[in-house]
Amino acid sequence: MTAPRQQRKPLAALGLALALAIFGGVFPGAAPSAGVNDPIVVDAHTGLALGGFDPVAYFTDAMPRFGRPDLEVRMDGTVWRFQNEGNRAAFADHPEVYTPCFGGYDPVAIARGVSVPGHPLFWSVTGERLYLFYSAEARAAFLADPGRIIERATRRWPEVARTIAR
Repeated sequence: MTAPRQQRKPLAALGLALALAIFGGVFPGAAPSAGVNDPIVVDAHTGLALGGFDPVAYFTDAMPRFGRPDLEVRMDGTVWRFQNEGNRAAFADHPEVYTPCFGGYDPVAIARGVSVPGHPLFWSVTGERLYLFYSAEARAAFLADPGRIIERATRRWPEVARTIAR
């Protein structure tokens, strides 16, 4: 990564966090932020969230990128990996911005009242939030009407979240 890009990354992350703080709850249908006690999809064998993908890269690179084992953050028993120091710092400062909505569970399934873990390669950043889906078909259904899916999933999430083993 070039030095000028590295310098812009913290500013871009700060701008995104500021925009979410100012506008996040103003718009109807705004996505819920990840709550402290919300369940997160985690690999039971490794403890990794997102299968080791860098959550910040979905925003900065517009694609999933694997994080490095030497660049990790552990939060509430979950291990998050990052591809560079800037991404790790951005996440550590604002995990509520970069944590997948609904803890990485598929919003299409949640809208139907069930919990299905999303896959890190089926994703969308919509409304400044990261969503994961269990299939390409679920992603397509979401993208056809994200506002409706988000509204239904947001309404159903508290009851669905209670059914997820932790």
